[in-house]
Amino acid sequence: MLHNFMLAARECGVTMRQFRQEARVVADCFIAAVERYQYDSVVVDVDTATLAGAVGVPVDFPEDEPARCCGARLGDLEMVEELQPVDLAKDGRVQVWLEATRLLKEHFGQEVFIRGNCDQAPFSLACLMRSPEGWMLDLLAPKKEPLIHQLLGYCAAVARQFIRLMAEAGADMTSNGDSLASPDLIAPAMYRRFALPYESWVIAGAHELGLPHALHICGNTTRILADMVASGADGLELDYKTDVRAAHDALKGRAAFIGNLDPAGVLLNGSPGLVAEKTRALIELFADTPGFILNAGCAIPPGTPAANVRAMIEAARAGKG
Repeated sequence: MLHNFMLAARECGVTMRQFRQEARVVADCFIAAVERYQYDSVVVDVDTATLAGAVGVPVDFPEDEPARCCGARLGDLEMVEELQPVDLAKDGRVQVWLEATRLLKEHFGQEVFIRGNCDQAPFSLACLMRSPEGWMLDLLAPKKEPLIHQLLGYCAAVARQFIRLMAEAGADMTSNGDSLASPDLIAPAMYRRFALPYESWVIAGAHELGLPHALHICGNTTRILADMVASGADGLELDYKTDVRAAHDALKGRAAFIGNLDPAGVLLNGSPGLVAEKTRALIELFADTPGFILNAGCAIPPGTPAANVRAMIEAARAGKG
């Protein structure tokens, strides 16, 4: 299950601007990547600013980098009272994700598993709406907690709406990311108070639609592994910084482990031999459970050598044998 949208675009000679603008281009890039590497599951992803843009956050669109937020929607937290519901089905950028999913499902049928990523989880979306610096300061003000939860509830409703649309587009599973809730940024107690309840509600929404759901958080998530499992996620996509043995023990029999090769240090800058070695080590560790999906720990960089991607997949195929 390769998280390879930037690499897929680069290998097809497509800029990120072209990629994010046309669903047909997104689908064709992923189809070409599957044909090139013969992997099992496409992660439909475009950037990490689509939902933020849909709810009014200013977004910048570089020519050959993913879209990025460049300002706040809420100058202060009290502005949450002014927020109006959004209809994601009318958002052009959301429709690119959905139409690409439909095209991929039409092309692959049951041959390739389609994971429809649904951008940001509620905590991270709230952070982007408020600005990271403003949001982190808000979290330290007890008097603002009712407004914090009001914004989180708003963001959770947006996230669930995207999941419903992705299910209707034919995705086999859904996922989203909450990397701004990482222990690299906030304390585990704060994660449990402000992020976990809303992640759980979003995941429950996917389950109500009959779909499994994966949760991704960047950074070293070792201290919140038990909490992430408690979210109800069917799979956890974990970064290379996480203690992989602790993850094995926390997830075994409860959730699938997705990951967690170092996307830069191993896949981008390592040799094919190093990639194969690290892949085999993961497969050996998780050999006692079917709940393992090989992937990078986060998005694969666009300059990753094809030989390294092939080394990972070949090691995985050999490991299955």
